[in-house]
Amino acid sequence: MELIFSIVIGIMYAAGVYLLLRRSIVKLILGIIFLGNATNLLILLAGGLTSGAPAFIEKGSGMVSGRVADPLPQALILTAIVIGFGITAFALALMYRFYQISGTDDIDQVTED
Repeated sequence: MELIFSIVIGIMYAAGVYLLLRRSIVKLILGIIFLGNATNLLILLAGGLTSGAPAFIEKGSGMVSGRVADPLPQALILTAIVIGFGITAFALALMYRFYQISGTDDIDQVTED
């Protein structure tokens, strides 16, 4: 399972970097989204994949029996998702305003006035 995750993360990083190097602002934003999601998967993989293990111990059980998932990577990923949505919304608003002013989404067609 870790091998598949590693391959998917590598593909997402490659696609993200490829999209960041394009001239279109839309592709730039998609590249940022790919990099953010690849990083979230990397944190999940680094935290250890524990299939079927609960992240929290039930109240009153008193002791841990068996394997328990680490809740720290999940908390980090949840925080990163919220911050990622904020950055994406801000970038989309900037892209829309840029398109209103310039009439294009191509960065190379922008001229200094």
